[in-house]
Amino acid sequence: MLAIDVLAFVLLAASFRDLSISGDDWIRFGVLALGSAIQTEAGREIERLRWSAAEGATYANLKSMWIFAAVLVLPPLLAIGITALSFLHSGIRLRRSAPHRTIFSAASVVVGSAAASVSLAAVNPSNHPGYEGGFIGLIAVVVAAVAFWFVNYALVVGAILLSSPETNARKVLGRSSDHLVVFGALGLGVANGALLMEQPWLTVVLLITVLGLHRALLVGQFQFAARTDSQTGLANAVFWHELAGKELDRAQNGGTSLGVLYLDLDHFKLVNDTYGHLAGDQVLKVVANELKDDVRTDDLVGRLGGEEFAILLPNTSAEETSQAAERIRRRISRITATVTTAHGHATVEGLTCSIGAASYPVAGSTLDELLLAADSATYAAKNAGRNQVVTAPAMS
Repeated sequence: MLAIDVLAFVLLAASFRDLSISGDDWIRFGVLALGSAIQTEAGREIERLRWSAAEGATYANLKSMWIFAAVLVLPPLLAIGITALSFLHSGIRLRRSAPHRTIFSAASVVVGSAAASVSLAAVNPSNHPGYEGGFIGLIAVVVAAVAFWFVNYALVVGAILLSSPETNARKVLGRSSDHLVVFGALGLGVANGALLMEQPWLTVVLLITVLGLHRALLVGQFQFAARTDSQTGLANAVFWHELAGKELDRAQNGGTSLGVLYLDLDHFKLVNDTYGHLAGDQVLKVVANELKDDVRTDDLVGRLGGEEFAILLPNTSAEETSQAAERIRRRISRITATVTTAHGHATVEGLTCSIGAASYPVAGSTLDELLLAADSATYAAKNAGRNQVVTAPAMS
C-alpha cells in the first residue's frame, strides 16, 4: 500500500511538469467536480450501506464516470485533482474510514489513470488530452478503459489478499455484476468526455439520467435484497447483525471503542390497541426517522422486530454511549405523531422507551457478549420502571 501511495505522489509530482492549462480545461474541471459531488450526495445513504457490506471485497460504484472522463479530456494535474476531490468528498460524506485506506484507494485510481493516459497517448498521441472520433478514437478509449480497470482492480485485489490472507478469494474478486457496473461507469465516462469536448452543457442531461438510473436500479436492488425493514426503511435484524460484526472487527483491529444500544418502546401494545395496527406502523416509522436524524453518519440504526430497535455507535466510548442513549430517550419522549385511524386523524404522544447500553471492550469482547449485555440492560430498565437508560456493567 505504501509503495502504491509513493508511486501516486511521484505521478502527481510529474504532472506539474506540464502546466499548460486553458480556460476550457478549468470549466471542464468544474463541471466534473460538481457532477461527482452531486452524485455522491444523491446516493449518500445507500452507498454508505453498500460500502459497509462490501468489507473484504472489491467495491463497485459509478465514481469512474467522472474520473475516467477527466483522464480523457483534462491535463494530468487536473485529472488527479478530480480523483482527489472525489475521494475526499466520498470519504467524508459516505464513510469516515481510516485515512490510509482512503489514500490507498485514491492512489490506486491515480495509478490506473496513469496507465489509461499512457495507453490513450500511445494509440492516439496527437489528440491527447482528448480523443478523435472514428475507429481510432474507439480503439483508444477501449484500450484506455481496460488499462484503467485492470490496474486499479489488480492493485485493490492484491492489497486485500495481502492484508487479509484468510479472506475468501472468490469474494475478493467480486461478482460479474460488479464488473458490469464498473464498465458501465467507464462507458459513461467516455460519453461524459465527448460531451465536455463538444457540448459541455449536455452533461446536465447525462447527470440527471445517471441519478435516475442509480436510484431506480442500484438503490432498488439493494433495498429489496432482504436487507432493510419494509415498514421503517432501517436495516433489518440480519443485516444489522452482519454490519455490527464487521464494525466490531474494525474496532478490535484498530484498538477503538464501540457502543451498542437496545431500545424498546414502552407499552407500545396500547398504541396498537387504541389506534389500530396501521397507526402503530405509522408511529414506528416516525420513531425510526427520529432515530436516523439523531445519530451520526457512521452510526447504524436497525429494527430487530416489533417495537425493538438497535443502534450501533462506532468509535464511541462507554460514557459517550450512555450519553447518546439518554439523548435518544429524551427525543423519543418528545415525539408527537399524527396518524390515520379508522375514525380519522389522531395524535399520538407521550411515548417512552427503555434503553440498554453496552460498550466494547467494557461490557464484552465479542458481538454475542455485547448484544446479551445490552439486552439484559434493557430488561433491567423495564424492571426498574421503564422510560430510563441502564448501562451494562463491566465484565467481571
